Amino acid sequence: MQKTKLFILVAAFTFLLVNLAGAQVKDTLPKPADTAKIMVSKRLDTAAKKNMTRKDSVKAKYVNPGKVAGRKAVFRSMIIPGWGQLYNIQLLNDGYGTRAGKSQFFQKIYTGGKIAAIYGGATALTLSLMDSRKKYKRFLNEAQYRQDHPGSKSDLKQYSDQGILDGKSLYKRNSQIVYFSYGLLYAANIIDAYVAARLHFFNIDDNLSFRVMPSVMGADSMYGFNLTPALKLSLTF
Repeated sequence: MQKTKLFILVAAFTFLLVNLAGAQVKDTLPKPADTAKIMVSKRLDTAAKKNMTRKDSVKAKYVNPGKVAGRKAVFRSMIIPGWGQLYNIQLLNDGYGTRAGKSQFFQKIYTGGKIAAIYGGATALTLSLMDSRKKYKRFLNEAQYRQDHPGSKSDLKQYSDQGILDGKSLYKRNSQIVYFSYGLLYAANIIDAYVAARLHFFNIDDNLSFRVMPSVMGADSMYGFNLTPALKLSLTF
């Protein structure tokens, strides 16, 4: 009888422990995760990473330094003739271009000589224009005086009436040529500044070699295929 009671008590105690353990396990289990929120957050993270990757992977737009330098030189030369050449000297001083680090003393002298040629040419044209205009007015006044006073001469007595008209036309044409030369000098100043600025960034190497090799040229004719000896010239620079 006592064994039976003891067995019942042990069984009841065991059942109680099992229930307590099960309740403890249920309480300590984690709550199920919200899969919808997880999917949305993953999508947002993925989109953000993609956007960042696209921005990071975009390569910087290539800028041709020769074009930039050429435009600056042209703009300066259009405002003040010779300013573009001064800009090219600045490029040499700053060491820009493919020949950076090399001695460019003679190149600077050459560029400075072009500035002197621009203003020397402009000075010569101005003196020529002043002389042509002065003589044109002199011949014009003489032609008008002889027209108003037939048979009389006030100035340039060594010239005939036709000589006066020819001289007036000559010096008028010379003045027009000077004006045209001004335009050519102005255009040459701009073109030279642009070309020189672009050449700063071209690969100009001092090494130049060439090879001459015998070759054969083929030509089809009605009598068949003809071979003609020739020379092949190869330049390396």
